[in-house]
Amino acid sequence: MAYVVTEPCQGSKDHSCIDVCPVDCIQPMDEDDFAEAAQVYIDPATCIDCGACVTQCPVNAIYPEKDVPDEWQSYIAINVDYFAHA
Repeated sequence: MAYVVTEPCQGSKDHSCIDVCPVDCIQPMDEDDFAEAAQVYIDPATCIDCGACVTQCPVNAIYPEKDVPDEWQSYIAINVDYFAHA
């Protein structure tokens, strides 16, 4: 089960979570893509469920998939879709 970046990341896009990810599953990392993206996203196929990103997120936007609050359930698909089109 992967972690999911949810709505509080919208507009924040703090890169602290990217810096601690041991498998580089949080995107976008490229400066140009990062500037254009609404938020960062976690690739569920690459995420190793280590949780390192959770404590680094200053806006508390990252949850294990099973714990994503009801109002942000759509972000599970948003994260998946980002990598389907990448």
